[in-house]
Amino acid sequence: MAARLRPDPTFYPSARLAMEAPDEQLAYVALLRPDKKKPDAIAVVDTKPGSKTYGKAVHKVELRARGDELHHFGWNACSSMLCPMNGHPFTERRYLIVPGTRSSRIYIIDTKPNPKKAKIVKVIEPEELIRKTGYSRPHTVHCGPEGIYISTLGAKGKDGTDGVPGIFLLDCESFEILGRWEMERGDQKLSYDFWWNIPHDYMVSSEWGLPPQFENGLVGEDLLANRYGHRLHFWDLRARRHMQSIDLGANHQMVLEVRPAHEPTKDYGFVGVVVDTTNLEASIWTWWRENGKFHAKKTAVVSPEPADPAKLPDLLKPFKAVPPLISDIDLSLDDRFLYVSCWGTGEMRQYDVSDPMKPKLSGSIKIGGIVNHTPHPNGKAFGGGPQMVEISRDGERVYFTNSLYSTWDDQFYPDGVPGAMVMAKAKPGGGIELDKKFCVSFDAGYRAHQVRLEGGDCSTDSFCYPSA
Repeated sequence: MAARLRPDPTFYPSARLAMEAPDEQLAYVALLRPDKKKPDAIAVVDTKPGSKTYGKAVHKVELRARGDELHHFGWNACSSMLCPMNGHPFTERRYLIVPGTRSSRIYIIDTKPNPKKAKIVKVIEPEELIRKTGYSRPHTVHCGPEGIYISTLGAKGKDGTDGVPGIFLLDCESFEILGRWEMERGDQKLSYDFWWNIPHDYMVSSEWGLPPQFENGLVGEDLLANRYGHRLHFWDLRARRHMQSIDLGANHQMVLEVRPAHEPTKDYGFVGVVVDTTNLEASIWTWWRENGKFHAKKTAVVSPEPADPAKLPDLLKPFKAVPPLISDIDLSLDDRFLYVSCWGTGEMRQYDVSDPMKPKLSGSIKIGGIVNHTPHPNGKAFGGGPQMVEISRDGERVYFTNSLYSTWDDQFYPDGVPGAMVMAKAKPGGGIELDKKFCVSFDAGYRAHQVRLEGGDCSTDSFCYPSA
């Protein structure tokens, strides 16, 4: 009994201490099956150097229905369990919370006692989610001190537009739906990602679009009319009340991943914008709080690349260029390096953000891409481009996959996006290089999306204690 009354050893009070954690031995990867001939799955990948199965999928948890469209998933518990206000100090980082973004079905997957033989232990059907919250299309999962927070992209109704999407909570032990999180939502109408600074008591959320704007692919008319999301929202975390919106400008379409500084004493963070409709560039914005008010500023841009229309998918032919399409960003635990996925041009960028207001390009990898189709250094083809990115806690390994969303894959990469996962080594002073030995190809018919690392990673944990 005494052994169970200790915090999970994968929980660390500060970001700096988490960087000293043991290296990950496994990765869990979301696999979607667009042809619906089989259900989607969670793959278990061996990441232990020297292992006979290094860089290979060693297990697959096949889900119970077809067409779930796995997107983002997360752990039931993380280092935020060590925060002073936590009511569940002895919860384990054990279960993966896996939403089907298209189906609104949620799977609870147990990774113990054998992490290589993870298994489904509970399924929350869409009818229950909609009945208890009025939300649909669950998306981002974050573990907080008192439970599991999940953002949604849709509300009620067949197309998810009967109401406003938002965030709801699951109990982190029983996995029962508790209900909507918001007490006052202000002028928030769209939803996507969210994260927080727990000691400073605020949450930040972003915007993509409503289900009719993404489920059947990018709607060109809506994009050119600037009808996708272009705002950031800031919330009082404990009061669950909307405090402030910042409009980045209607031309800055699709404000996606938010990455607050991991160090809780720092009051800033980053967000990626997919495309500027005036010039096709993508951008990184820094947001910060000063004298009680939040601000945001464009601090880095990635330009489109001119291209022969004959080499472009139909959607891009009129523009005669490839947009970078920033689809994901991730911040190392020391808050020094920001990784930026340019899914369209086929580039993974590394920025030194030691000065968050002046990001400096410090490394770059070219692989895949709409026009270039750059192969992996080992010679393997790489469909799609760098997409979901995850960083090891020590900051030395950067894993990424290649699928964005099934219908968007088909629009931008009509030749196909076979599921793949690669890893880059990060150099201490800046710079990245693809590992020639780590290049995972998943079973035919599957595409790869979110990555979670055993024991935690850089987009999992929240910390309440400053680093020494």
